[in-house]
Amino acid sequence: MITLLDENFRQINQYLSDKSFSKIFILVDENTHEYCLPLFLGNLETEISFEILEIEAGEEMKNIQTANQLWEILTEMKADRKALIINLGGGVITDLGGFVASTYKRGIQFINIPTTLLAMCDASIGGKTGIDLMHYKNMVGTFSFPEQIYVYPKFLETLPAKELKSGFAEMLKHGLIADKKHWEDLIQLHEVDALGIEPFIQQSMEIKQEVVKADFHEKNVRKTLNFGHTIGHAIESLCLHSENPILHGEAVALGMICESHLSYLEDLISKEESEVIIENIQKHFCFIDLNNFKEEDIFNLLLNDKKNADAKINFSLLSGIGSCVFDHECSTENIQKSINFYKKLSGF
Repeated sequence: MITLLDENFRQINQYLSDKSFSKIFILVDENTHEYCLPLFLGNLETEISFEILEIEAGEEMKNIQTANQLWEILTEMKADRKALIINLGGGVITDLGGFVASTYKRGIQFINIPTTLLAMCDASIGGKTGIDLMHYKNMVGTFSFPEQIYVYPKFLETLPAKELKSGFAEMLKHGLIADKKHWEDLIQLHEVDALGIEPFIQQSMEIKQEVVKADFHEKNVRKTLNFGHTIGHAIESLCLHSENPILHGEAVALGMICESHLSYLEDLISKEESEVIIENIQKHFCFIDLNNFKEEDIFNLLLNDKKNADAKINFSLLSGIGSCVFDHECSTENIQKSINFYKKLSGF
């Protein structure tokens, strides 16, 4: 299902020629419209008519209002169940576009062409689609696989360094939860740039794909992919509605620091292991000031995390570098200690 595209996009053109889609809708945001769409259209060879659907860039667009607008546009353009949506963009586009496709007329086909490192290694893979609800990340969504995922690593050359590092956080996570060698390879990188990271993209994608294959509906082992996301999502949600929103990967990096320390507090890893992990994450990510957020607000978001049951906060935590446990209930005291640890570490 995951295919690396060659220079002339031969594989996607062959796929489209083998199918009988009634119409193609290409979903982009303003950034991918400018930097990626011209290259894509320049290599697109199809007799199927297509339309471009553009939204503003940003996580704040991943909501029910945007989804409703896209449903209405599809309806006005008489999209039928044989139509295809191509999601050309980062995580917001693949999450939102997949959700719109999987719900419109009870589901039409879609493919993902991720253009950011985060989308390539994480968001586009696994069949999770969704939108945010109020302060809560990905609260509404579906499990729906894209028909295909096409990856063109040279799209990464259009990204600012901050966006590359956002995706790098998810790659580090994949190594920490499932592949010690992948982690060790990644921490040898002194700089995160498009050329240096490219050799490791496919391995990171395959790690996630294997976990998803074992547990599509997230009943057990797929929950390990949430390492760093319980605390990370809570902070990301709070920042999203502040004057200083942060990128998903920046939130995950913060979450992995907190949850690595929490893994130590819960006697799952040694202090030395937690320190090695935290030190290597620190090399690439700036600290985020948490002092403006009330403890009550953070815990309210933690309590609403999708992994929870019976009002208990469940975490996916490390049991070693390259291994992870899930559904681990932590004490409020240790959760608070892990957040305070991050605050002291950051110096804010």
